[in-house]
Amino acid sequence: MDWKSKKVLVTGAGGFIGSHLCEELVSLGADVRAMIHYNSSNYWGNLELVDKKTVDKMEVIAGDVRDPFFMRKAVKECDYVFHLAALIAIPYSYIAPKDFVDTNVNGTLNVMQASLEEGVKKIVHTSTSEVYGTAQYVPIDESHPLQGQSPYSASKIGADKIAESYYLSFGLPIATLRPFNTFGPRQSARAVIPTIISQLFSERGGKAGGAEGKLNLGSLIPVRDFTYVKDTAKAFVAVAESSKTVGIVVNSGTGEGHTIGDIANSLISITKSKAEIVKDNKRIRPEKSEVMKLICSNKKIKELTGWKPQVSFEQGLGETVDYIKNNIGRYKTDIYNL
Repeated sequence: MDWKSKKVLVTGAGGFIGSHLCEELVSLGADVRAMIHYNSSNYWGNLELVDKKTVDKMEVIAGDVRDPFFMRKAVKECDYVFHLAALIAIPYSYIAPKDFVDTNVNGTLNVMQASLEEGVKKIVHTSTSEVYGTAQYVPIDESHPLQGQSPYSASKIGADKIAESYYLSFGLPIATLRPFNTFGPRQSARAVIPTIISQLFSERGGKAGGAEGKLNLGSLIPVRDFTYVKDTAKAFVAVAESSKTVGIVVNSGTGEGHTIGDIANSLISITKSKAEIVKDNKRIRPEKSEVMKLICSNKKIKELTGWKPQVSFEQGLGETVDYIKNNIGRYKTDIYNL
C-alpha cells in the first residue's frame, strides 16, 4: 500500500508505542496528524525524544479523547485512524478506576463516532493482552475468554466492545490489534523492563560494573510475552494495510514467554550489576487481580497480514539497556512509578 497519499490520525501519539508508530508512518510517507494529550506546558511526551526532522513532518495537535467535539475536528479529512490514546497503568487503575472508564471507554466511543461521521476509511483500535486475564490455555488466541482482572483490563474490554459494536451496527471499518507486552527505548518506568534497568543503573540499584545495591520488584513468577516496540509499530501498519482485518481482532506477540524473575536476572548479568532482588510489597498486585501467564498465539496476524516479529528479545533488551543507560536522568529510580 502506498501511504504517501494517505492522511492519518494517531491518538496517543505522545505515548511510548504511539511515538514509534508516528515515526514508522512518517518513514512510509504518510501525512501524519499526531494527537497528544493537552497540557499547558506544550509538552509533547515521547515525541520530544523523536528526531526533530521527523517531528517537523507531522501535524501535532493537543486535545483530549474525552471531548467529542474536539475528536470530530481531529478526525476531519483523515483516511486512517490509529487509536492508541488510553490510560494504561494497572496499579493506577486501582486508585482511579473512573478515570480509566472515562478515557478508555468513553474516549473510544468519541473516536468511533467521529470516525463514523467523517467517513474514515479504516480505524485500527488498540486493545491489550490484559483483557484475557490469567491464561486458561497457552498460547492465547483471539477466541480466549475475556476477564476483567483489573479496572484497567475491564475498561479495555469495554473499549473493545464499543469498537466491535460500531463495526456490527454501523459497518464502520474497524480492526482491533491486541498487542502483548511491548518494550524498548522511551518506555517509562511504569513498565517492568525499564523499572529493572533504571534501578540497575541508579546509585540505589547498583551502578553497572559491579556496585552493590537493591533491585526492588514485585512478584517474580508472572510470565509475559515481550515484543520490541518497532515490531509492534509495524504490526499496526500491517493491520491497517490488510483488507482481511476489517471487523477482526488480532493478537501481536512473539509466542515466547519469560518470567519476571528470569528477565531480572538476565538484566543483572547484562549490566554486570551485583544488585540483590528484594521483594517490595507495594509492587504486588492483589492476588485475584494478578495475571500469571500471557503468551501470544500470533497465527492469525501472520495469516491475515504476513507480519511477524523481526527483533529478537535479546537484541531488544540490549538496545533498551543502551537507551536507558544514556538517558538515566529521565528516570525517577527512587520512587515506585504507578
